[in-house]
Amino acid sequence: MAKSEPARRISDLLRLPAGSVDLQAIDTLATPGFSGAGKGDATTEVCHLRPRLADMQEQLYAEGRTGGQRSVLLVLQGMDTAGKGGTVKHVLGLMDPMGLQYQAFKQPTIEEREHHFLWRVKRRLPPPGIIGVFDRSHYEDVVVVRVHELVPPEVCSSRYGIINRFEGKLVASGTRVVKCFLHISKEEQRKRLIARLDDPTKHWKYNPGDVDERACWDEYQQAYSDAFTKCNTEAAPWYAVPADRKWYRNWAVTKILSEQLEEMALAWPCSQGWDRGKEHARLAAGQ
Repeated sequence: MAKSEPARRISDLLRLPAGSVDLQAIDTLATPGFSGAGKGDATTEVCHLRPRLADMQEQLYAEGRTGGQRSVLLVLQGMDTAGKGGTVKHVLGLMDPMGLQYQAFKQPTIEEREHHFLWRVKRRLPPPGIIGVFDRSHYEDVVVVRVHELVPPEVCSSRYGIINRFEGKLVASGTRVVKCFLHISKEEQRKRLIARLDDPTKHWKYNPGDVDERACWDEYQQAYSDAFTKCNTEAAPWYAVPADRKWYRNWAVTKILSEQLEEMALAWPCSQGWDRGKEHARLAAGQ
């Protein structure tokens, strides 16, 4: 009997290949690597992942507290309603907030516009031992900026190389960069916007400007495709997560993050200059 091939990691299945990227060729309803029956099974699997994910996060945090320099940066990009906030809630909610750092990048402030486009990003990078999350990121400066022609084309084009060098140095310094694009369809976005309109508890999330941005849908898809083509490096690859099914999106990002932490081979730090036997003796003596 032929041996069955081992299941491939979700990180491998969803990692964008090198070269030209065509987002239209990626099915937003697909569920690569998931063998369960649907949302219920996905939720169960995520619950099973939680203890190990929490242990690895604590090991990373402990490492940072004892002189280690490693950290993790999870970058979430996607069209409006793709679920960046939902991913943070459902995935990062599995871990201890003490070891997390969250940053949502909105439209640049006046102060931020006066600096290099990476200035505000560098100020919010996770310190050693921390898992940092960017809800939007420096990629806004080659996507939104390009679509709305906020800088000359040659300036925008030069930023791809700047981003690659920045991320390369970041990885070399000990930060594992995990970039996830939450990929939804235009029709699914329409449904989610209507759901916000129809639910009074979600009116606060509705922004008429999101409808205006839909007029630039094709331009956004092309801008993202070009960014992924030019900034999908070995050091900091991109993962395209089909996000029309929210439960799959949450499961897939949880799996990717778990696999990346496993790959770091984290361990509990050794004692910091004290002798266990002597400390036991001191405590036994009542000290």
